Amino acid sequence: MSKARFILVALVLMARSLPGQYSTGTLTTLGDYESRRTSSYDRTGGNGDYRHLKAGETLELYNEAGPAEIRHIWITMATGEAYHLKKVVLRMYWDDESEPSVETPVGDFFGLGLGTYTVFHSALVAVAPDKALNAYFPMPFARRGRLTVTNEGNQEITDFYWNIDWVKLPALPEGTAYFHAQYRQAAPCRGWYKGNFYSNDFSEARRDSRWLNTSGAGNYVFLEVAGNGQFVGLTLSVFQNQWGGWNEGDEMIWIDGEPEPRIHGTGGEDYFNGAWGFSTLYAFPLTGLTEFHQWEPGSRFSHYRFHLEAPVRFRKSIKVTIEDGHANLRSDNFFSVAYWYQKEPHGKFPALPPAAERIPKFVAVGGPGQDKAMK
Repeated sequence: MSKARFILVALVLMARSLPGQYSTGTLTTLGDYESRRTSSYDRTGGNGDYRHLKAGETLELYNEAGPAEIRHIWITMATGEAYHLKKVVLRMYWDDESEPSVETPVGDFFGLGLGTYTVFHSALVAVAPDKALNAYFPMPFARRGRLTVTNEGNQEITDFYWNIDWVKLPALPEGTAYFHAQYRQAAPCRGWYKGNFYSNDFSEARRDSRWLNTSGAGNYVFLEVAGNGQFVGLTLSVFQNQWGGWNEGDEMIWIDGEPEPRIHGTGGEDYFNGAWGFSTLYAFPLTGLTEFHQWEPGSRFSHYRFHLEAPVRFRKSIKVTIEDGHANLRSDNFFSVAYWYQKEPHGKFPALPPAAERIPKFVAVGGPGQDKAMK
């Protein structure tokens, strides 16, 4: 078999095996649904297919009766507002709930947690040229689904466009869990080591009792919820405050109140399915590094990891965490969104930080490289 044919066959097999928009296995079975789209198209028949979103204003993108399931969301916007991806907040409500099941800056939801656009493609989120935000999570609801965006910036967004593709269903399958997404940040993480990071020489740090982190104390928390559901993945963006790399931190996941983490990994790049640190960008269906700028203070990393091969099941509770550097010795800025499905009701989310606090920026936390970063 030629190399080109081998690659083609491999891609076809992968497409048939992956869920979501990659799957061709159901194309020959006629679905029991009505195809719908809710969009910003010009109702007059003209070409003004956008809406204005003034500073401080909330715009309703979607408000439809169920039973139904959203299959694809596309958003793009035009504005001169710096870091508008961090200042526009996306919220989703299912079945007339008062608290959102999704609350996150729009950029972070689509994997752009540092507030700048990068082009990449994954199984569930994709950013296409130019500034086109796409999500493919299935989002079912029984009675009503509602999506809003709020402009917490200082300038009007003059051109805000959206297409939301969904299907009207006769009923939801018994046991259907609802989509959730939650934003969190630590700016900075509260690291304990201020000594030498250069050349990854941690001989001094090893003499500190905090070098052995067996409890997960001080870990960055992506998600901590009670309920019956499954964790399907996350995006993580890092803005470094110190020289070196945040990525020696292990991920630890506690399930159903167990005293020890049932899932304990070996490091940041390992969790994002890379190895031996980071050296180049990559974007695969389930994992990727979409932004990477070396190892100095001010360096930027953006990653995603989706657990479609086996969503992490919980029946009572889950706590998903990671260390910032080995044993949380570092003090970098973390911005994340966790995605999961669970039976309602869900618990109240942590308060969303103000827009100004969501902007990635250098924080003087001590340690080598600080003087250079502050110039």
